[in-house]
Amino acid sequence: MDGNSTLRVKVEAGDRQVVAHVGLHALGAFADRLDFGGRLSSQIGWAGERAPVHDRGTVLVQAMLMLAGGGESVADIEHSRTQDRLFGPVPSDTTLRRTILAIDPATLAGLASGGAETRAHVWARSDATAGPVVLDIDASLVEFHSEHREGTAPHFKGGFGFHPMFCFADQTGEALGAMLRPGNANANTIADHLTVLDQAISQLPVEVAAGHRPGEDPGLVVRPVMVRADSAGCTHGFVNGCRARNIGFAVVARKTAQIHGAIAKVLVDDSRWEPATAQNGEPRDDAHVAELTDLITLIDWPAGTRLIVRREPRHPGAQQSLFPSDAFRYWGHYTDQAGTPIELDTHMRAHAHVEDHIRRLKTSGLERFPFTDLDANRAWLALVCMAADLVRWFQLLCCDGALAIAEPKRLRWSLWHTPARIVRRAGADIVRIIDGWPTTPAILDAYRRIAALT
Repeated sequence: MDGNSTLRVKVEAGDRQVVAHVGLHALGAFADRLDFGGRLSSQIGWAGERAPVHDRGTVLVQAMLMLAGGGESVADIEHSRTQDRLFGPVPSDTTLRRTILAIDPATLAGLASGGAETRAHVWARSDATAGPVVLDIDASLVEFHSEHREGTAPHFKGGFGFHPMFCFADQTGEALGAMLRPGNANANTIADHLTVLDQAISQLPVEVAAGHRPGEDPGLVVRPVMVRADSAGCTHGFVNGCRARNIGFAVVARKTAQIHGAIAKVLVDDSRWEPATAQNGEPRDDAHVAELTDLITLIDWPAGTRLIVRREPRHPGAQQSLFPSDAFRYWGHYTDQAGTPIELDTHMRAHAHVEDHIRRLKTSGLERFPFTDLDANRAWLALVCMAADLVRWFQLLCCDGALAIAEPKRLRWSLWHTPARIVRRAGADIVRIIDGWPTTPAILDAYRRIAALT
């Protein structure tokens, strides 16, 4: 029996006929079709009398391709430079570093505006963006073992680093808002929640954002928007800020004596509790939901606020409960949304999607802030988010089936790093994907869809 896992071959250097990142070329061609780089170029200038060799918007898009492909530092851009027959003249890591260091807060705001223009182009062509807009806010720790990065600090888990906060679009997974904060930033800071919420609103298409800026007339609202947050968002300042923006809310409830008393009144009232449903709509016999709005005082909350409570069998390691019980764990949320208690509970539990979105960012450059300067790391955070959004746009408009919802790891193995041979014929470069590659039909279909975009 042959126990070898490889065949014996002779390895040599030097061949210009092979390319290794056909899928990333498709992603770049998609960005070009959207004129993503062009919109970014108009927002970032340069110092000196002459234009730089590498267009700054193109530099940022090629950095996004590097992040999508698994790169996590500025130096990783060098791996794309050998693929010039696919990507053209790719900037060096020094050029990329200089570009990012030149992004000040004003330039960063301009780049966000360029991203919003591209996003509107995508949303106009995707069915996934129809209907009410649901936003999810959450923060996550990014660990560092260095004190030399400006803006880092110790955090509550005993480590050190950043504690960025995000606001995502639930329908698409796009990172619409991101704020780089020190590790010791308070989780329930009202100002930070409203900042990322306003960032998210500014990223929505104009017709969707109408009526959702602070103090705007509710009559301007064309598309309803609501935001979900965990218990860090359970503050009167935040929910009142949502109401001032004509934005609905659903926030995880914190344990209070009032909620404790309300649950105590309905412990054995079977008429109150209804079977909860899973995300697929199937009923669950082991979890129940009840509305307890009439059993508490909500004088400090916006008009129409409701309290929905869920109970499920207590299991080892369960998180803190709203009510002390050895049999059940109680969990609830405040909301101003219409619907049955069962519908509202199911909808609120979908806030867990935010963990998937943050995980995608962490596997695509979020855990590696490469600069000591705070503004440069803010620019890096924005670049990571734009790269993730570019991938999501590609999945929305160019992919079907499993690839449309695939995680970064699967996209890299099956799509981005597709190998091929490149040949010259009739004055044009032709890429021939290796025989038997599993996703060849999907790649060819993606190119057809890119060509059809207008």
